[in-house]
Amino acid sequence: MRFFKRYFITGLLIWIPLIITVWVIALLIGTLESVVPAFLSSQSLFGYRIPGFQLLLVLAVVLLTGLLGANFLGRALVERWEQLLGRIPLVRSIYNSVKQVSDTVLAPNGQAFREAVLVQYPRQGAWTIAFLTGAPSGEVAEKLGDDFVSVYVPTTPNPTSGFFLMMPRSDVQMLDMSVDAALKYIVSMGVVAPGTVKALEAGHEAVSVVEAAQRIDAAQEADSSGKDRP
Repeated sequence: MRFFKRYFITGLLIWIPLIITVWVIALLIGTLESVVPAFLSSQSLFGYRIPGFQLLLVLAVVLLTGLLGANFLGRALVERWEQLLGRIPLVRSIYNSVKQVSDTVLAPNGQAFREAVLVQYPRQGAWTIAFLTGAPSGEVAEKLGDDFVSVYVPTTPNPTSGFFLMMPRSDVQMLDMSVDAALKYIVSMGVVAPGTVKALEAGHEAVSVVEAAQRIDAAQEADSSGKDRP
């Protein structure tokens, strides 16, 4: 039984990350391909199915849009298009909200999700990892004062949903870890312990699958020896 448990868990440690990675990539590709209308599919254009054709078509359209939007004429067309969408009541609200979020998160010089912090939430004494997103502005800043920061507290194991909080800067503790390490810690529900930036630079790596299996075997041997003792 101990032999079966050791190698079965080792197999799970190998296959689970691979299966989840393939599933996420397949889901992303399927979502992108579903955007392409049926009349532009390879079956409609060439009479037979070409794997990945719709994905390449989406990537080509995105790249071409970026090239056109980078010049003066393209920027003018984009501004006219945004003005047109801004005149539609329901579309205006959705489009402006999504555009502001995407501009903040995806901008190369943006400051969103650049630092991981530690805050007390949902009550005093309970700590969680959050991400510094900026500082309050406008009327909110006038009401709160200057010594406040904005943080995003993600949920586990889905970090795409969470809570937006504004709290005093003194209540926020900066963490010496990367955003990627903090996200792994959150998604894994605390199982994958994050290393600090200094530790990563010093060469400390995460536990490999083989080392995890060896630790499991050592723990089982220690447990068995403890039970054999009178």
